[in-house]
Amino acid sequence: MKLDLKNPFGRTYLTIQVDAKNRWVHVNWMGYLTEENVKTGAQAYTDALAEAGYTCVLNDTRLIIGGWDHSLQWVLNDWSPRAARAGLKHFAMITTPETFAESTASTFYINLKAFSVKVFDDKNSAEEWLRQYSLKK
Repeated sequence: MKLDLKNPFGRTYLTIQVDAKNRWVHVNWMGYLTEENVKTGAQAYTDALAEAGYTCVLNDTRLIIGGWDHSLQWVLNDWSPRAARAGLKHFAMITTPETFAESTASTFYINLKAFSVKVFDDKNSAEEWLRQYSLKK
């Protein structure tokens, strides 16, 4: 299953793919994110995770323009506990070093307590880390 979420201008800001082979939900954020985009997107992939019965998310933020600090408190205090209740246990975040998005990702990583999160600067390392949890029987 693949789902594209679009902003009011018709541009995709998030793709959500349920990866049955790896048993995770892969999300790819892109462009400038509004607070509403972050809330809608996070809820959409949390719903996909719960529906699939998986515990892992591969979250790619390398194509984000700017930061998402406007949504950080909501992500930490509202979304993350709900995501944990939906089954999320392991969250691999891919980001580009030295960007605004990476700065927000670091704050997210430091403050998150609801589930295990690790930040990566390349997709292969993120996938390798996540597979040790997603493919465990």
